[in-house]
Amino acid sequence: MPFLQDVIHKIEVGSGMRYLKVSLACLAVVMLMVGYNWRSYRNFSTQEAMDAAQVGRNLAEGNGYTTQFVRPFSLYLVKKRSEARFGVVPPDKNADYAHIRGRHPDLANPPGYPCVLAALMKVLPFKWVIGPPKPFWSQNGRFWRYEPDFLISLFNEVIFFAVILLTFLLARRLFDPGVAWLSGILLLSCELLWRFSVSGLSTLLLLLIFMGLVWCLVFIEREVREPKWGLRGIRLLAVAAGLLVGLGALTRYAFGWMMVPVLLFFILFAGQRRAALCLLALMVFAAVLSPWVYRNYRICGAPFGTATFAVIEGTAMFPENKLGRTLEPNFSQPGMRLGTFTHKLLSNSRQILQNDLPRLGGSWLTPLFLAGLLLGFNSPAIRRLRYFLMMSLAMLVIVQAMGRTQLSEDSPELNSENLLVLLVPLIFVLGVSLFFLLLEQMKLLFLGMRYFVVGLFAFIMCLPMAFTFLPPSTIPVMYPPYYPPAIQQVSGWMKENELMMSDIPWAVAWYGNRQCIWTTLDAQEQFFAVNDLQKPVRALYLTPQTMDSRFLTQWVRAGEHSWGNFVLDSMLRREIPPTFPLREAPSGFLPEQLFLTDWKRWKMEPPVTTPTAAPAKKK
Repeated sequence: MPFLQDVIHKIEVGSGMRYLKVSLACLAVVMLMVGYNWRSYRNFSTQEAMDAAQVGRNLAEGNGYTTQFVRPFSLYLVKKRSEARFGVVPPDKNADYAHIRGRHPDLANPPGYPCVLAALMKVLPFKWVIGPPKPFWSQNGRFWRYEPDFLISLFNEVIFFAVILLTFLLARRLFDPGVAWLSGILLLSCELLWRFSVSGLSTLLLLLIFMGLVWCLVFIEREVREPKWGLRGIRLLAVAAGLLVGLGALTRYAFGWMMVPVLLFFILFAGQRRAALCLLALMVFAAVLSPWVYRNYRICGAPFGTATFAVIEGTAMFPENKLGRTLEPNFSQPGMRLGTFTHKLLSNSRQILQNDLPRLGGSWLTPLFLAGLLLGFNSPAIRRLRYFLMMSLAMLVIVQAMGRTQLSEDSPELNSENLLVLLVPLIFVLGVSLFFLLLEQMKLLFLGMRYFVVGLFAFIMCLPMAFTFLPPSTIPVMYPPYYPPAIQQVSGWMKENELMMSDIPWAVAWYGNRQCIWTTLDAQEQFFAVNDLQKPVRALYLTPQTMDSRFLTQWVRAGEHSWGNFVLDSMLRREIPPTFPLREAPSGFLPEQLFLTDWKRWKMEPPVTTPTAAPAKKK
């Protein structure tokens, strides 16, 4: 009994109450995590998530920094660079200048996130092959969740909790515990960040790096005003800032532009040591990024691989996915002029300012943040952090506008080109601080009513997240066009060193673990340029991405030899073009999918039925 009484005493009046509150908070977070994944989890739906994951798997399996997702434009860059290095005129047609007959080097993804995923795959037991139906992973005997997608999502959710913790500590340091707790709760209830966490994108990792950078700047600003660590300490902080920006650039190339706001922050607020700190941070940033830039330049002649040309994607010269799918891009065409880039900057900036910025973070806190920019704060640390946030906002708007490609059109919110989402934690903190300032001006009837107003405000801000737990629940299967069992079935018919062609090659590379090239711009000249001169294409796999595309613009106007006309000939005329080398097709795929190969590779088994198709009849 005395022992039990001591325990009760510690819980009521001692330090045990703090541990009890922390335990209850952790339990609430775990329950929220379980509930969200049960109700709103979705398998990967973006090209970038599958692409980065399959590169990470190649690293984990000891295949180097290579990719199974082959872009025709990547073949062009590698081939051109190889011919220039070896100086063969005319080029040897038997040589593998494009590096496709073996493992093709990846030129699209910076190495940060795939390396982290590779380490995760070494630690956790990833099960790649979809097995018999099991609870949670299937429903009513049909595929429901892909286990590797789910494990990567859980990992990103852990990173999300680390971001919330850093934001909470930052708000408590700059403001007070009230602002810190409410900011943490609202950030935890940010439905947009939860969707990013389960998307498989590198956004949460980049957000963690950004919050680390903010902490470095906060410490540097304090050290300039109130020296505690001396010259060595402030230099180490400058090194850490340059290192974090470099790591961020190796996670997403566009993040490298954050070096500009960091240098401006040093120039404005670093005192007499501003020049030395700027030079030190810039040198560390260059040292971190240079080896990877050299690797890309040595392989393809472009410092950032295919991402180097993102500025011209989405313009009139290379609309939609045209650049990535072309084998011989014409960069000297008349449309390549300054006005093209100005038009892209202005049109995309207008869309960002009109649509993206006002609803940034999917919360009504953004208007409070924008209004709070007009207020003055007594704390110089808060004022200077706000200046950094405004400089970062201006820089990211420009970078996001110029780097916008078809990826943003395919998935307007959840994409790797959404850089403004990195500012959500700071926006939430400043928005909550303005709310508390307004609360101080309110004439409340009694003291306890303050808690009611704060609770009501939190409830309203959390409504978007609350609606995710209401019916109907989210379907995890992202079909059309991605249905992992069907992709694994057709991929299983291929040998490991054989080349497929598909309109979703990133999904074939991730779910099917087979080398797959993006469908070329036409089904004749460019297809045979790959098949005859680079590597034989042994199978063609088309999904609703093509089969259900727009008839007039993507089929008819795309040209006589477009893949749309190819599908029409195959479905309506019941014949394959006579010169096309792939002529065998299993039954049961049309009209949603089309699979052609050079010989009958399949066994006497029905095709995997997609969610919108009726089950195939057994013979």
